[in-house]
Amino acid sequence: MSVHNASKLFLFIAWAMLAAPYALVQGTAMAAPSAPPATSAPGQSGAPQTEAETKAPAYEVVSVKPSQPGCLGMSLGAPPGRYEARCVTVWGLIHNAYEVRSFHDYPPGLPGWADSVPFDIEAKTDDDTAMAMQKLSDKQREELNDQMLQALLADRFKLRVHYESRIQSIYQLVIAKSGPRLKQWPAARKPRGTSWGGNQIAVQGGGIDQLVMCLSDVLSRRVVDKTSLTGKYDINLKWTPDDQQGTPDAGPTLFTALGEQLGLKLQAAKGPVDTLVVDHVEKPSPN
Repeated sequence: MSVHNASKLFLFIAWAMLAAPYALVQGTAMAAPSAPPATSAPGQSGAPQTEAETKAPAYEVVSVKPSQPGCLGMSLGAPPGRYEARCVTVWGLIHNAYEVRSFHDYPPGLPGWADSVPFDIEAKTDDDTAMAMQKLSDKQREELNDQMLQALLADRFKLRVHYESRIQSIYQLVIAKSGPRLKQWPAARKPRGTSWGGNQIAVQGGGIDQLVMCLSDVLSRRVVDKTSLTGKYDINLKWTPDDQQGTPDAGPTLFTALGEQLGLKLQAAKGPVDTLVVDHVEKPSPN
């Protein structure tokens, strides 16, 4: 089973079917003892870090089992103190845990089974840790859950990864000559998150970084924000794929829609891209 069209999946994500749009909900960092993930952070190319160099929190109880044959959708959830995944591949877990540009952008070293063999995972912390996590900010919980999932991957799948900086083709997002056409999100209104899929990107109360993240996934190429825009916006970008252009109901291409609907432009460039590299990964023993 392969999954597609996702970017860094945070918390409380549910994919009912593989082709469904993906919703992003911000989602936690506090110290807790654990086995560390073996990785270097983006921008720090080189060999994986050792246990003496990094400590990360961990789930207290973890169950990993093969999914039922023929499972059709993947779901991920991470309420405070728990992590639940159904029909998820190791690549799906890696994509959820690490800074990865696009689900189409398979990292060097990833074996074929890691994107085809699905697993069901249940993990939980002790009650005290779960209660403490409820008091953290969304950003802290997001960071903590990333670290805990990285530790789970290192422990149960023996995953070791590192980042390398490579010069690659990228896009720069800039303001079009017509000027930005962005609708401000009301300051008093709670952000509703980001979703993308089905030739549409919706950012409700997020910044340009959220749009850039979605564009990077859709285009399978890193997009760098060069707009200097710092507000929170209500974005609903719609387009028609290139292979459907010329049909009676065709709308603008993605590049045209960015200019017409948002007053933004993508321009091709070359630049450094932090690339995740898989050094080692193993199939787990089910429990």
